Amino acid sequence: MLRLEVVNELTLKVESDGYGQDVLFTKTGAFIGGECPGNKNFKFEKCLLGPEGNPMQALIGQIGRRFTGENLPLTKVTMSGQSITYYANEEQHVIVVPLRQGETLSVESENLLAFTEDCKYGIRFLAQGVISQKGWATSTLTGRGPNAYAVVLSEGNPIILSNEQSGTTLEADPDAVVCWTGADPSFELAMSWKNLLGSRGASGESYMFQWTGNQRASVLIQPKERNSGINLGMDGGDSGRRPSRQTWGR
Repeated sequence: MLRLEVVNELTLKVESDGYGQDVLFTKTGAFIGGECPGNKNFKFEKCLLGPEGNPMQALIGQIGRRFTGENLPLTKVTMSGQSITYYANEEQHVIVVPLRQGETLSVESENLLAFTEDCKYGIRFLAQGVISQKGWATSTLTGRGPNAYAVVLSEGNPIILSNEQSGTTLEADPDAVVCWTGADPSFELAMSWKNLLGSRGASGESYMFQWTGNQRASVLIQPKERNSGINLGMDGGDSGRRPSRQTWGR
């Protein structure tokens, strides 16, 4: 069985107890180091199609991920003995998300670092990304075993918004959302002639993800927006988003 933990906020530590064979899927190129007693007992294999065991399912999944822009080059790490390996990506913050049986994490593919074999990997259409270019499809990881963990990346220390207990309304910029569990959001479009003209009186927040009290969810948000929004201002100004510089727990 694998044990996952975060080291110094920026690195994922994965420990295999050596009983049986353990498998981890990671973002290609994320491995930074490892150790094991005796000879090396972990190996890397690039997933040409995807993590699905069935070749036809893997091909269908690959086509879907490429079509939606949610494709992520994956490497399969197989550990055949006791070992510790480390993974990171460009100094981004690392968050380990445990998933219960049947629980689904929706995550932007670029924010995904790794996941265990007890996660089912797929994509889902939301049909909400016409404006932001983010959110019309999302990668999904669903827990299907006792060792289901997803590992996500955040640009800077993230925050968590949740209405699972309170029933409040949540709102978030799609370009800042890393992932969520629970209900999918609705899409709020707040356009006016000021937004279209790029007026100084416009809010600058023209499109949002929204979870109402009937859409219970926990949402992880990073303090940096992606460069994915489109400019609707007639004056060339930024009407849809601000300029960008670019342990989940229970």
